[in-house]
Amino acid sequence: MRVRLSPLLFRRIHKWVGLIVGLQFVLWALSGSIMALLDADAVGGHDGAAIQASPIATARLMTLDKQTALGPVSGFELRSIAGVPVYEIVSTSGTRLINAATGVPISVDLELATRVAAHGTASRPIRATLLQKPNLEARDHAGPMWRIDFDDAEESSAYVSATTGRHLVTRGDTWRTWDFFWMLHNMDYVNRVSFNHPLIVIVAFCVLWLSGTGFYLLFKSFRKSDFRWLRRMKRQPTAPPSAI
Repeated sequence: MRVRLSPLLFRRIHKWVGLIVGLQFVLWALSGSIMALLDADAVGGHDGAAIQASPIATARLMTLDKQTALGPVSGFELRSIAGVPVYEIVSTSGTRLINAATGVPISVDLELATRVAAHGTASRPIRATLLQKPNLEARDHAGPMWRIDFDDAEESSAYVSATTGRHLVTRGDTWRTWDFFWMLHNMDYVNRVSFNHPLIVIVAFCVLWLSGTGFYLLFKSFRKSDFRWLRRMKRQPTAPPSAI
């Protein structure tokens, strides 16, 4: 079947491509407006809660000499987890938490994760779930983590690393609303993280194609008869200047 490249064919394709891209422009305008109207403080949730670290008394802490069995250490940090001084040690065998006062290994279980998540908030935790991999709400982080749900107006969920015991991030309903419209805005319907993906590239080329064919159809829409008024203006004699 032979396809004839005519202005009519371009006009039909231009019409339907314009409808599809036009709907996406409406979504861009709608999602951008809603994201701008949402209270930025209520959206929040982009980072872990800003918790003031309590001072750690180092006088009675054990030394690392007792932990040589861990192997070569590539990372070390003394910090507090729910008020307990802890050594976070990164070695060839992975990341371990050790009670800095007693030397007892610490595992981030449900109880500890709940204490970390509830630190600094008056909301009541109602549910805890161990995730082996991040969900969309905690997609900026890696590794297994605990999700602690709270009974508050925002239906907040705090995420705590099951490896390090760190408070990773807290999400609420306002953030979830923002994230939904962010998905519509960047057209990343799977990961919701990037503008650099094939779908938005295709839409960009469609917009470019619409611009090119729009100019083509604009010039094809005119006929010589449309410019007769110009010829009539040229032929119209000018009136002689009046005598004074």
